[in-house]
Amino acid sequence: MDWKKLADTLFPQGHAIVEQNDFLCGSAQVDGQALAVIGTTGHTPIGVEIALAQAKAILRTVREFPGMPILMLIDTQGQRLRHRDEMLGINSYMAHLGKCVDLARRKGHKIIGLVYDQALSGGFITSGLMADACYALPDATIRVMGLPAMARITKVSEERLTELAQSNPVFAPGPENYLRMGGLEAIWEGDLAAHLCTALAAAPDGDQRSALGLQRGGRRWAQPVIEAVMTDGHVRVD
Repeated sequence: MDWKKLADTLFPQGHAIVEQNDFLCGSAQVDGQALAVIGTTGHTPIGVEIALAQAKAILRTVREFPGMPILMLIDTQGQRLRHRDEMLGINSYMAHLGKCVDLARRKGHKIIGLVYDQALSGGFITSGLMADACYALPDATIRVMGLPAMARITKVSEERLTELAQSNPVFAPGPENYLRMGGLEAIWEGDLAAHLCTALAAAPDGDQRSALGLQRGGRRWAQPVIEAVMTDGHVRVD
């Protein structure tokens, strides 16, 4: 989806979002409340420049607008795979971005992620998966690694991985599978502005992704392992 069309739908009361080199930044009004908007468009890869730009925008919001909610609009093909970025330490830049998101949360900023087009690998991990709650549009593309790349890394045939993806959401792309695993709070259809208002009004409840994954049947062991570690260190196998 075109980000301008999305913004007009999300913010009927108006917005002041600008795009520069596939980086989105600005503010908007939601039900009379101001919020900061930070994101990407054009399936852009996250290189050192955009990672720093997002981190800078978050820190500026924390400094100048205490407590203002932050909406992260996500459309990225993942981290930029260039020798230059690797040599500059792209992992450190992305880690810095993730730390800035966490700092904002600790300072009282509610952070919502919305995958409106594409979300892949590290670009998704340091944005939507760092948010208090992440949502997606029905036609969004979400995956950490494509099955062909997964086959090359794991040495498991692509045919076998495709077969596994039919029954196990861990191997399968798409918002429905990430919803089952608890990575998404919900998939937004219909009135997007109303969905955003509801998400902003929801009380923060900590990281519930593992519990949601267990409840929805997409990740059966993450929550039991967490509970075991927090208690006696034993995992019960039924």
